[in-house]
Amino acid sequence: MLNTSEVVFLQLGAMAALAFYVAANLGANDVANSMGTSVGSKALTLRQAIIVAGILEFSGAVLFGQGVSETLATGVVNAQVFAAQPQVFLIGMVSVLIACGIWLQIATSRGLPVSSSHAVVGAIAGFSCVAAGINAVDWRTIGTISLTWVATPVASGALAALFYSVVKYSILDRPDPLSQMREWIPWLSAAMLSVFGIIVLPSVVDVALVQTGAIALAHDRFGWNLPIHDVVIGIGSIGAIGLTLNSWKKLESVEKEEERRKKEEGRSTNSSPTPTLRHSLIEQQMARFQVLSACFVAFSHGSNDVGNAVAPLAAIAYIRRTGSFPSEDFSVPLWILVVGGAGIVIGLAIWGKNVIATVGEKIIELQPSGGFCAELATATTVLLASRFGLPVSTSHALVGAVVGVGLIKAWKSVRLQTLLSIGSAWLVTIPIAAGLAAIIFSIAQSIGQF
Repeated sequence: MLNTSEVVFLQLGAMAALAFYVAANLGANDVANSMGTSVGSKALTLRQAIIVAGILEFSGAVLFGQGVSETLATGVVNAQVFAAQPQVFLIGMVSVLIACGIWLQIATSRGLPVSSSHAVVGAIAGFSCVAAGINAVDWRTIGTISLTWVATPVASGALAALFYSVVKYSILDRPDPLSQMREWIPWLSAAMLSVFGIIVLPSVVDVALVQTGAIALAHDRFGWNLPIHDVVIGIGSIGAIGLTLNSWKKLESVEKEEERRKKEEGRSTNSSPTPTLRHSLIEQQMARFQVLSACFVAFSHGSNDVGNAVAPLAAIAYIRRTGSFPSEDFSVPLWILVVGGAGIVIGLAIWGKNVIATVGEKIIELQPSGGFCAELATATTVLLASRFGLPVSTSHALVGAVVGVGLIKAWKSVRLQTLLSIGSAWLVTIPIAAGLAAIIFSIAQSIGQF
């Protein structure tokens, strides 16, 4: 017979396996947010995207996922209702894991990008209604999340349309686009590193310099008082300057290579590149920007959205350890972050190609210039929403951004059937996840002791 500690260990192991399953489906579905446009624009092959995203998603989840908010675990419910019955809440969180895993896998198998955040919220609301009635749910939070269905893709689409209009009319459609590209490289570098730097760098600096005591050591030894925001701005500025210089060098080397090739073919070296060649050179440069932006998105996605998979597991582990409802000291242990990060990578590698293909290829045909604008708009939208404390979906933001680029590029080429399928999946995510969690919770309660 197994003793009590062994039973608890086996039960927790089973819950970890469930969280791994949810994380795998999250990785297969949500990672299209960071890599879908890069694959669709041919800036990366599918294999390259899976490798790059796998490394960065795991790194972000494990190294910087500690900031996962307890909102997903406790903010959607009325804490007072479950404070006296933590074991009921535990059974509910198990139901959430199963329901989210099932719905995300169904959506992923059909190539539909859905919001894992909304799935978790819907599942929590579903079991809470069954467990303690409708008053157990914070309906204001549900209402706010529902409003983001409309606001997020519209805002992101508008920003992407604005960014792509600037690129199109200032670079692509000019008589000498190569010269324009040289002039715009510093601005593109600054824009990208400003947006993505604000998302990623504060967490990096906090872990690398603040938590390690490096900044405190610099103050004690040299008397330097280094505010965090100044360090972030300094790193971002150095990065922007380095990226600009490297991009100028790459553009110059590509032009020289083309001139050498033409000379070998017997053409005049004084002849200017053809419009097709110019366009190709510009898209090659844009592809580099897009790949770098995709890396930032993947890293930040891993550090932020891993909570959708592991927050229920963290709540379960907390209740198992303390026997009480998660309180203010609720946090996500490192081993749970490793489970979530590993699950994201495995799911991406096995199932990720379906959703990546939908976002990158089936809405509109993308080129690196359009893909870069879509990713920049997505990051900007999510960043602004975070600053105002609004819960948004990266999936919604990216799809809206791709459509925004399509409307400026060639609005008739936007595939409405694909958008209708995606929109339908968005609308039914919360009610389906809620229904699944309610059914699973009811079955678990009828079986008896968990």
